[in-house]
Amino acid sequence: MTRKIRLGAFLPGGGQHVASWRHPDQPADGATSFEFHKQLALTAERGLFDAYFLADGLAVGFGGAREGGNARVAGFEPVTLFSALAPFTTHLGFIATSSTTYEEPYTTARKFASLDLISEGRAGWNVVTTTGDLTAQNFNRDTQLPHADRYRRAAEHVDVVRKLWESFEDDAFIRDKETGVFFDPAKLHDTDHRGEHFSVRGPLNVSRSPQGHPVIVQAGQSEDGRGLAAATAEVIFTAHQHIETAQEFYRDIKARARGLGRNPDHILVMPGVSAFVGRTEAEAREKYDRLTSLIVEEDGIGLLNGLTGGTLDLHGYDLDGPLPPAPPTEGMKSRQALIRQIADENNFTIRQLYQWIASARGHYTIVGTAEQIADTLQTWFENEAADGFNILPPWLPTALDDFVDLVIPELQRRGLFRTAYEGKTLRENLGLPFPSNRWVAGHATLQAAE
Repeated sequence: MTRKIRLGAFLPGGGQHVASWRHPDQPADGATSFEFHKQLALTAERGLFDAYFLADGLAVGFGGAREGGNARVAGFEPVTLFSALAPFTTHLGFIATSSTTYEEPYTTARKFASLDLISEGRAGWNVVTTTGDLTAQNFNRDTQLPHADRYRRAAEHVDVVRKLWESFEDDAFIRDKETGVFFDPAKLHDTDHRGEHFSVRGPLNVSRSPQGHPVIVQAGQSEDGRGLAAATAEVIFTAHQHIETAQEFYRDIKARARGLGRNPDHILVMPGVSAFVGRTEAEAREKYDRLTSLIVEEDGIGLLNGLTGGTLDLHGYDLDGPLPPAPPTEGMKSRQALIRQIADENNFTIRQLYQWIASARGHYTIVGTAEQIADTLQTWFENEAADGFNILPPWLPTALDDFVDLVIPELQRRGLFRTAYEGKTLRENLGLPFPSNRWVAGHATLQAAE
């Protein structure tokens, strides 16, 4: 089968851009409007996107300032939201973020397995290692865990969740009313995990879904993040400004996965792209300039303070001067380095820097026509930089409509994107294999030996 671009839609109801809520087209209460999220989900499915993705934070001020201007200050918990949205769609996947740092594996496994059943096999879990002292203080800690500790905990957390998802074999439930046999006890398995961070007996009290278990997604790109992704992820969201760095990441992940005995084709690398789409370049630039003009200085500063790892406070600095050096962080190391790279390569002032990253926080921003945007996506896709893209419309719903109505048809015209969904589950549409259950594999090995 011809390889196709995979597309995620990253659609926070408050908008991606730090000033999106101020745009006349964007509902000011979009972040907490279920009807608006439903509209976005239906549009994404109309555009044949693989999945609706949401990042998530566990503290007020996630993604920017706390001072009153940022719509990302509050919103829905994503698994709850997606459980409500799933019945209104038939093919669109739902990838929700959940923290390995502050959640227990049993709780994570249970809620995502439930979402997977509710959606009939369309759930994905975005694995994150949560940063920030403000978040830590919401979970009985004074400071965040060190970077390396977070990733060791994350690796074990994912391992336990996967074991829990294998508690029931796929055909365990007989539900025979005549005989009174509801399930086969021989096909229910304890987890019996004891490790550095977790002790979990199991089994999980949720059955398997039509896709086996939720798709595992990961977004880190530090050294520890790459190691975790190569070992566990099926989809990787990543941020790059240049095709060369995207190619290095892509090839490195595929090589690491191959070295771990995994099929590299079963790991999809999807860089983030923020697209300002116009029927002409001038129209696209006008859209970019209009949204940029709505940024409140305090929000721009708050955004940079967060993305530079929380170790740098830019209040009081000359906004038309250069970005000062940031001390090392135990937060998002790769994102801190990326923000520094953007500032240095473009010789940006602090103001110019927050204006540029306001729409995508370090992900690639393209301002142009549908043909120009398709050119870029095609070049990355065909040259070992991406298997697909996580699209970040700068404001909603208009920028999502622009992508669906203008860019998607251009990608289809070039034979790069589907014209109909391939299957019912998220795995089927992403082209990922059905996950084996280790207990079934163990039975098969034993039978072969006999």
